[in-house]
Amino acid sequence: MPSLSAKLPQDRGHQGGFGPALRRWRNERRLSQLELALSAGVSQRHVSFVESGRSRPSRDMVLQLAEAMDLPLRQRNQLLVTAGFAPTYAQRDLADPDMASVNQALELILTHHEPNPALVLDRTWNMLRSNDAMTRMLALLGDPDDLWRRVCGEGPRNLLKLTFHPDGARPFIRNWEEVANLLLWRSRREADATANAELHAVVDEILAYDGIPTDWRALDHPDGLPPPILPLEYGIGEARLSLFSMLSSFGTPLDITAEEVRVETFFPANTASRQLLEALATT
Repeated sequence: MPSLSAKLPQDRGHQGGFGPALRRWRNERRLSQLELALSAGVSQRHVSFVESGRSRPSRDMVLQLAEAMDLPLRQRNQLLVTAGFAPTYAQRDLADPDMASVNQALELILTHHEPNPALVLDRTWNMLRSNDAMTRMLALLGDPDDLWRRVCGEGPRNLLKLTFHPDGARPFIRNWEEVANLLLWRSRREADATANAELHAVVDEILAYDGIPTDWRALDHPDGLPPPILPLEYGIGEARLSLFSMLSSFGTPLDITAEEVRVETFFPANTASRQLLEALATT
């Protein structure tokens, strides 16, 4: 039997009872009580009573409000627990037999994306698996196992840490400051939007790295209008590799793991980069 997430992590913004938690999520989603009420198909008075604690929501009402705010499944479970109900959504391990179709889809993407790099990530940007092309690309920076060990020790292999760590990929990224500033801002916004305490901890660790500008601690959006796609520009000796990436996730998931897992696929941004990736696959 898949376990329901009864032991939920204490993510930020879910202490103090259901009413305060609902209010924090409504504010995070920038919704007024009236806007939430209209979206959920209830009265503004009822939303007000629930937030103030004057009314106790039913299980269906908790899920109705969570749906109206488009909350992730993990946070829907947390709201249910806060309101005194058992969680609804399972969190299966990827090795669970029920996840066979999910694993098949992930492996299909990784395999068919060759000779371009691709990897599977969890909600904290930890790498769960990757294709051979990803390993070959990292090998340009040095021995991949040594590289991950310098950056993450014996802990999970984290793509954000790899990008920001001074002993990771940072020295090889020619446009590192431009990419890193935007990536850090996006990661902090993602952590806030999903109440992800683990991702907040990763960001806090990154901010303590040597060479991270102090003004990056602000949550301000990077100045200027960013381009539609910002490629990573690697310089490794005489080699130049320009890549942009795309994140993919499962549609209509009903399991927390299935919702949170995602695939990052990298694409060459120019002909020279495509040729380099193809050459690496033949060596």
